Amino acid sequence: MTTTLTHTPDRLGPIAERLGAILTSRGIDPDAATTQEPPSEPVTALELADARIPARYRNALSDHPQVTAWTKAIAAAGRPGPSGAPGIAEGPSLLIAGPTGTGKTHQAYGAIRTLLSAGVRLRWEAVTAADLYARLRPRSGHDAERDLQTLARCPLLLLDDLGAAKNSEWTEELTYRLINHRYEHLRPTLITTNLPTDALRTALGDRIASRLAEMTERVVLTGSDRRRRSQT
Repeated sequence: MTTTLTHTPDRLGPIAERLGAILTSRGIDPDAATTQEPPSEPVTALELADARIPARYRNALSDHPQVTAWTKAIAAAGRPGPSGAPGIAEGPSLLIAGPTGTGKTHQAYGAIRTLLSAGVRLRWEAVTAADLYARLRPRSGHDAERDLQTLARCPLLLLDDLGAAKNSEWTEELTYRLINHRYEHLRPTLITTNLPTDALRTALGDRIASRLAEMTERVVLTGSDRRRRSQT
């Protein structure tokens, strides 16, 4: 899928109009003498998405077999749009778990980039759990409920680092509302977490953990912390 960026021609100023009159008086067509603006180049959906993806993950690739299989399932479940390209409507979710630094966020952004490269029409949002709570915290002049609904209804959501933020009754209720909406409407959700299953249930509560268990396929990444290895 590509998006074409175009520019509206500027209105001719007095100097340009005088130049046009001079050229006309000399028998020269002003339109033929005007330098034409080069045709606009198409901008791919992947290029547009890369502007939103954090720089560290801008070239991310999903090479884990389960993550690759998930992207294929999502693409296959897409409904054709006006251009014929599939668009996400419903589909399975994926929970990527593992210790810190094992590449969970890298795989998640790689999955989004893979879908876009395959031509899937994709409206997506990405947010860490900590930023989610900061973004939705009630404050003057901000419609937190509208923000929550935007994330809940988005065709594809990446919820990064679930369970890492300090939990409270408010965060648990907010997370439940977000997860439950996506669970009920079968909206594909990419979730990453450092926590094993038992710890995730303790951190989030039974209601959320139960829904995650049913709506997601679990991918477990192993290995040492890549960030520490890069410093040695």
